[in-house]
Parts: sequence; structure tokens; C-alpha cells
Amino acid sequence: MTIMRKLAKWHIWLGWLVGVPIIMWLASGLFMTLRPIEEVRGEHLRRELPAKALVLPGSTLASPEAGLREMRVVMQQGRAVAILSGLDGSVRRVDFVSGKPLPPLGAAAAQALVAARIKGGDKVIRVEFFPAGSTPPEFRREQAVWRVSLADGARVFVGRDTGEIEAVRTRWWRAFDLAWGLHIMDLSEREDTSHPVLILFAALSLTGAMIGGILMFRRRKARPVARPNP
Repeated sequence: MTIMRKLAKWHIWLGWLVGVPIIMWLASGLFMTLRPIEEVRGEHLRRELPAKALVLPGSTLASPEAGLREMRVVMQQGRAVAILSGLDGSVRRVDFVSGKPLPPLGAAAAQALVAARIKGGDKVIRVEFFPAGSTPPEFRREQAVWRVSLADGARVFVGRDTGEIEAVRTRWWRAFDLAWGLHIMDLSEREDTSHPVLILFAALSLTGAMIGGILMFRRRKARPVARPNP
């Protein structure tokens, strides 16, 4: 038996083993591309209501005049800090007890925070600031941040106005992000999991896999063995 015939035989047996899972993966993938994820989550069912300010009776932080959308209380450097998000999109920090405003986080404070909370965070290569309107693609949020690059390739994003670690990107993140973009065929935003190109190729792939599965049942006639002339 030649090498090519052996490979063909192994290919047939592998086809039987992986054919069903491949069809299942392609069928489920096609199904998931037919509707945008926002529609699956029911976001289109939410009623758009006018935003109302957060008001806590007796609180100077959440008074009717403050125009707050959200207040989050966290511990920072041993004290309670309130992170206030306004209806206008602004973010600021205040001391939760006294209500005294806290300054935006500087580069040294961001670096110290990473060193305290991230493994290997003391091995810093570079600290960069990005305003809300020009954050790097790996962050994808309109929020003023410090990017602390570490020796192991990780990049830690620290909110200037929140004083919190907002995201961590390891050295593998870019490769995985590119692979995800290729997987969903969206190399620009890498977020759209339901678009015509993806649906088309998912349907074609499923069709090809199903045809291949059907052809596995086809009987092949044995080739006649050539006999030597007497």
C-alpha cells in the first residue's frame, strides 16, 4: 500500500471521527451569527427612559444638584473613596467621609498602584497617559487612563479619574484579539458577530461539511487487480 493510499484511508477514518463534531460546531456557529448579540441579550426590549439623577436623602454627595448617575464606594489607600459618575459623563473621586475632592491620579500613583496589585507590577518599562478621546485600540473605552507597560509584556490600564485598574492586557492579548477578529471576520472593531459576510461563509462551510458527511456513506468500488501476463 502506497503512502498516498494510506493517507487516504486515514483521512476516511478521521472523517468519521470528526465529521459529526465539525457539523455541530458549524451549525451552532451559523445559528449564533443569525442574530446580533444585543438582540439575544434583549437590549432592544429596554425602554429608553430619561436619565434621573441619583439622590440620597441627607447626602451631600448625592444631592439633587450633584447630577449623579452612579456612585461607587471602594477602598483606596486605607480609606473609603466614592467614585462619582455624572449624567454628563464626567467621573471624579471624593473622600467618602468628608466629601473632599481627590486629585486625578498621576503617573507615580498609577505606577505604585500597579506595583501593589499586579504580579510583576514593580518591573515597569514605560508609563503613558491617554486622554478619553484617544485611547489605544486594546482598551476600547473612552476613559482617561494611564498605560503601565511591564517587563513581561503585560499592559495595565489605570483610570486617571477612578484610581482603579480598569483593564489588564497580557502579551498574548493582541494575538488572541487578532484571532478573534479573523474568527468573526471583523478586523476593524472585532465586535460584530452577526454580519452578512460571516453568515454567508458560515452557511457555505456548513453546507460543505454536510455534503462531505453524506459522501462518507458512498461505496467505492474496488479497483481490479492487474494480473501479470503468462
